[in-house]
Amino acid sequence: MNPDPFATRHRWRVAVVGAGYFSQFHLQAWAGMPDVEVVGLCDTDPARAQALGQRFGIPERFTQAQSMLDACAPDLVDVVLPPAHQADVLEAVVKRRLAAICQKPFGTNFQQAADFAAAATDAGSLLVVHENFRFMPWFREAHRFIHSGELGTLHGISFRLRPGDGQGADAYLDRQPYFQTMPRLLVVETAIHFIDCFRYLAGEVVAVYARLRRLNPVIRGEDAALITFEFSNGAAGLFDGNRLNDHVADNPRRTMGEMWLEGSKGVLRLDGDARLWWKPHHGHEMRHAYLGAGIDGFGGGACAALQRHVIDSLANGSQPENTACAYLDNLRVQEAVYQSHQTRRRVDLADFKPAPAEAADHPLFPLPLQKETVCATTPP
Repeated sequence: MNPDPFATRHRWRVAVVGAGYFSQFHLQAWAGMPDVEVVGLCDTDPARAQALGQRFGIPERFTQAQSMLDACAPDLVDVVLPPAHQADVLEAVVKRRLAAICQKPFGTNFQQAADFAAAATDAGSLLVVHENFRFMPWFREAHRFIHSGELGTLHGISFRLRPGDGQGADAYLDRQPYFQTMPRLLVVETAIHFIDCFRYLAGEVVAVYARLRRLNPVIRGEDAALITFEFSNGAAGLFDGNRLNDHVADNPRRTMGEMWLEGSKGVLRLDGDARLWWKPHHGHEMRHAYLGAGIDGFGGGACAALQRHVIDSLANGSQPENTACAYLDNLRVQEAVYQSHQTRRRVDLADFKPAPAEAADHPLFPLPLQKETVCATTPP
């Protein structure tokens, strides 16, 4: 019998804060790591913590994060909370000089995110943002393809987002109902993933131009966007997204859309079923095989890949991707997008400073109509 390769390794103790919709994907990822033990789960709703704790076999459940941190003595804290509830938990984490992963959106505004990052740095605590899209296997392969030289010189990147989950009066209510009342929605919740992926694939953003729209009148924020990007290497990018329409895919939420990478040697295309297609210049398009193409679950195992990356970084003392300090560059681009929409101008990142904190709560559009007004029909 082969010995367990993890038997002699350190067993990492992880405490999870938050038992909402997305926590299940974090816990599934931790459960698949033999060298990780989830030692506690916390949520202010004890019934929710109990249900998720029973599902994943976590015996220790708490309603106060500070109590859990003191009782469980974790090596790493996984913060799966919306921005409005992150501050107290991260303060407690930093005070104890613990390592942490924090879900996005990271902070309620740019200044708060910068304060979180600075506090962790000053305390010597590792703080990583759970920005998992770049860990989806199709984006990892696209990165390898670009940097191997197979694409040639990258000059264009575009993504067409169409998950098809944002139509009607009940949009998002079955999964993340707070989406309906967020003053800023598509960019801060969804396009931020592609800001990060575009930077991962094409390099630093030097300028943006954006037009945002609200297509579903029952929500408060934007649910459609056209954003153009200029990169430091001369490449151009386009994010064309709305959450109302779907795209050709067995599961429209698997990739959430389709991507095209254009280089001097050809075009690499991602379709809605997570297949990559390579068309060399003047050649025929062919299927491009890659590792991880058939992985099931959210984002092709993106949560597990990110969380494994953080554990490995802790184990070998290396710098992980998307530390809180590094993630601020994504948030600067995000804020520049909102500034561009509001001013109707191209925003140069070299001269850009994010707006004051209160700007994040300022509505981009008139208040939405009441649901009963939107749903009302006139009898024939």
